[in-house]
Amino acid sequence: MARFDGRVALITGGASGIGKATALRIASEGGAVAVADIQEQAGAEVVSEIEAAGGTAAFVKLDVTSEEDWNQAVDTTVATFGKLDVLVNNAGIGDTDPIEVTTVDTWNKVVAVTQTSVFLGMRAAAEQLKASGNGSVVNISSMYGIVGSGVSPAYHAAKGAVRLLTKTTALGWAKEGVRVNSVHPGFIDTPILGDTDRDMLIAGTPMGRLGRPEEMAALIAFVASDDASFATGSEFVADGGVTAG
Repeated sequence: MARFDGRVALITGGASGIGKATALRIASEGGAVAVADIQEQAGAEVVSEIEAAGGTAAFVKLDVTSEEDWNQAVDTTVATFGKLDVLVNNAGIGDTDPIEVTTVDTWNKVVAVTQTSVFLGMRAAAEQLKASGNGSVVNISSMYGIVGSGVSPAYHAAKGAVRLLTKTTALGWAKEGVRVNSVHPGFIDTPILGDTDRDMLIAGTPMGRLGRPEEMAALIAFVASDDASFATGSEFVADGGVTAG
């Protein structure tokens, strides 16, 4: 498939996990990819992998909590590739404690990286996305942006905010030529899981396994592409059945 021929995508958190898999997938379908991350070496390795496979990519250093960085990242992407058609807001971090012991510092950090980054990204990219004629934003929320778990209050709050920020921006841009949707992964085998007990996560997933980054990348690519051209303000859940119960 070549669904992204002539299209340019900026992907945050593109150096690892779902972001890396998405960068590889969109590049494999003809898109030019700006791999945006704070991890310079890992990001450069993703670019090299894309180029080795015959694709087009560039690394863009981006602290997603910085308004200045966002403006520069969009400018750099446009200077490098000529435009910006697709924005994937994938960067995020989590917390693990119950609310009683969650610090304000933890709350602020998680919200900054996971929620405020999406606001900053869409605002910074708005003009270019509207000029595209094929503008598409995919915001990576979580199944925990839909349901609770009893812990991780900052993560749940931030991912829930991403879900509704997506919908309200979709309505605002519905006649501006820009679609805005959210993707809600379940437990995916990526570095964000850290030392979490995988067996416990698998036991809590009806399909009996973790998701793979490549599976999320396939869904994100669909949502970002013209195959989903009538979808905006929608949420696409891929969680192995967790929220079905």
